[in-house]
Amino acid sequence: MKGTIAQVRSYDRSVQLLMVNQFTINLGFYMLMPYLAAHLSGTLGLAGWIVGLILGVRNFSQQGMFLVGGTLADRLGYKPMIIAGLVLRIVGFATLGLVDSVPALLTASAATGLAGALFNPAVRAYLAADAGERRVEAFALFNVFYQAGILLGPLVGMVLTGVDFRVTCLVAAGIFALLSIVQIRALPARRANDTQAKGTGQRESVLSQWRGIVANRPFLLFSVAMIGFYVMQFQVYLALPLEVRRLGGDGEFGTAAVAVLFAVSGLSTILFQTKVTAWCKARMEPGRALTWGLLTMGVAFVPLLIATALPVPDGGVGLWLLAAAPPTLAALLLAVGTMIAYPFEMDTIVRLSGDRLVATHYGLYNTICGIGITLGNLLTGAALDAARAAGMSALPWIALFALGLACAAALYGLHRTGQLKPPAPQAQPEPATA
Repeated sequence: MKGTIAQVRSYDRSVQLLMVNQFTINLGFYMLMPYLAAHLSGTLGLAGWIVGLILGVRNFSQQGMFLVGGTLADRLGYKPMIIAGLVLRIVGFATLGLVDSVPALLTASAATGLAGALFNPAVRAYLAADAGERRVEAFALFNVFYQAGILLGPLVGMVLTGVDFRVTCLVAAGIFALLSIVQIRALPARRANDTQAKGTGQRESVLSQWRGIVANRPFLLFSVAMIGFYVMQFQVYLALPLEVRRLGGDGEFGTAAVAVLFAVSGLSTILFQTKVTAWCKARMEPGRALTWGLLTMGVAFVPLLIATALPVPDGGVGLWLLAAAPPTLAALLLAVGTMIAYPFEMDTIVRLSGDRLVATHYGLYNTICGIGITLGNLLTGAALDAARAAGMSALPWIALFALGLACAAALYGLHRTGQLKPPAPQAQPEPATA
């Protein structure tokens, strides 16, 4: 941990602030969101479809507006979008705790999603710009702070929600308010200097910028290939807890085993992310690291696949081990794969953008992956239901293992064909001479 702190201190003040910023954002977000559904359905007594709608609006407003948020960050500056997103989160979180009407809850949920769309691309583009040649290491540290917020947030939220969910909402809003003040006072202004059309010196229109990014074939292929990364990563919150509870039940054991999944995923990243990144960077190119990362994530589902071939004990320690051990090992391997791939993923987006309109590229990338996550989770859920109905418990794990292999193969192909390298700079016409 001392080494991690020393690494953080070696960066400029802006990079340090962005890392603390992301930890605090995740702390406030995960204090509240895991308990929102229970508040809506329990305390407020809303119907299940309304709860799903409110949660879905948040996700849709975030994924659907990432491209707009990234574009605004490139045109108006990174800092204004970060501040705007934080302020929206203050309003959204406070409203979620203070209102009980469905229209107000929908508006608040949409505001919290839009907030993420505004500050996420801006934070990553800002970090990439100020970290310079040390981008990969910076994103590794960024992931440490990111996971620390995810790990600590639900614990704090559990304590506060035990008092009252409204307290959780107001404390989360207060955290974002404090963070906003710190960012306004201490975060240097930073904006992209690449919104002008090449060779003309005139500012490009938004549609022209978007057309240029959509025409960037290697970037789009990379974005599609990485959808599997996020689908597999998300199974720590979807398929793995369901598998634990399928065998271990919904009692104290199931709850504790699911908590262990999250702890293994978060703590392993906090403890080993920077070491894994340093090891990978010293031994392989970014494309190979991405391939190995996705392959590791695919292999993460093999223990679950093997477990389906074992007889299910009637109870006791044997049943507990079968319910908890394979999902926990899968969570660990998913974390290792994420540690390998994530810093190189963030760096590759910058390289494929040619260091131009970076926030807009991040925005479109997040939108593509967000759509992929939604579809992937629907298919995973369908596979889990089909497996249960047909008595084929191996089906979802075979599908996820195949997804990992397919995405790793796609990334390997992009790497071997040189499509993950930065685009060649366009030659500028030489001025005419007399």
